[in-house]
Parts: sequence; C-alpha cells; structure tokens
Amino acid sequence: MVHPSVREKAAVDQEQGKVWEAVRGGTTSGLAASGTPSIAGPAQPAQQTQTVTVTSEALSSVMTSEARTHSYKGIYNSKAIGDPVDAFAKQVQERFARATANLKGESVVGVVIAYGDDVAWSDIFASPALFGRYWPKLLRSYAVEALTRPKTHEQASFNDAREFLKPLIGHESIETEPATYRLKQVTEGKYVEIELEALRPVDITLHLLKVHRTS
Repeated sequence: MVHPSVREKAAVDQEQGKVWEAVRGGTTSGLAASGTPSIAGPAQPAQQTQTVTVTSEALSSVMTSEARTHSYKGIYNSKAIGDPVDAFAKQVQERFARATANLKGESVVGVVIAYGDDVAWSDIFASPALFGRYWPKLLRSYAVEALTRPKTHEQASFNDAREFLKPLIGHESIETEPATYRLKQVTEGKYVEIELEALRPVDITLHLLKVHRTS
C-alpha cells in the first residue's frame, strides 16, 4: 500500500534495493511539490482543496529516519507527513462518498488516479467488498504521491481515464503457481499492466493494476 511511484518499483521492477531508494527519496517523479493538488470525482469537475502540502525533502527525511527497520507506515506517525496526508485524504474521501452515495444498481470496484493531466495509475478489484477493504490504505498512498508532486492547473478528463483502461498490447510475462495463482504482466512502452488471478476454488481476477511509469 505504498504510494504509487514506490509501489511501481515493487510491482514492476521487483528490485528491493530500488524500492527503498524510492521510499527514502519520497517519489520517483523527480519533482518536488509546490501548491495545492486538485481532486475530481464521478460526474464532477476538479476543484481546489484547502492548501496541504508535503515536500519531497520532508518525506525523504522521515523515511531516512525509518531506514533501520524499513517501516513504511512510519510516515503516518510523523506530523510533517501524517497530518497533511490525513487532511487531504479526508477531503478526497468526503467527495468520494458524496459522489458514490446514490449509485443505483452499480458498485465501485476500483479507481483511476491522475495527477494533474497525467493519468498515472489504476487499481481494480474483484468485488466492491475487496475494493472497500483496501480503499482507505490506497487513498492515503495516493495522497502521499499527490502531495509530493508539483502544483498544476491541468486536469485529466473522463475520456483520458477510459483510454488509460484499454488493455495493453505488448511484451507479456507470466508467473504461476499451479492451482494457486497466476500473475501476468504486460508492458507497452511506459505502461505496465499487472493482473493477479486466483486459481482456486475458482479462476478469478483478484486485482488488476496499471501504471504509467515514471522511470
């Protein structure tokens, strides 16, 4: 549940050294934060939130202090990081709850994440219950990432999100444990799609993530 540019290292590169290098550096985007992020929900335009920021330097400092145990959750115990992340995540959650309160015959199973006009990440789960279980942690991780990126007045459209979700056509690799799971990764340029399937008791996709790589 680490923030996306770090999770990218764990999920895509699968190199632990790069994971902790990215954690200590705060983000792999190579850009420091300045200003206020924007958030958007279903059928509503992005709006400015109240000002909350996290500098990459502050995040790096907190993570360096946790390097002995490599405890990622330590960022939430720091006022420099935890307080603004919680404040921003609360605002997003309130808007998310309002936007999804009156869905009829539909359920939320995932999200598409954009930072400004950069559609960067998606997480989709097998069921609303599974998504709901992970949503609070995912939201905080997205907030960490958002608050360490620079301010922008650009915003992605819903068509951008739909385009992002189109299946990739590229290099495919599969890792499997017979009768247990299948992990498929498809890479096309800067885009990577990872699908985790459970094979018992039935064949079902548990989690599908897609990332626009920052490195």
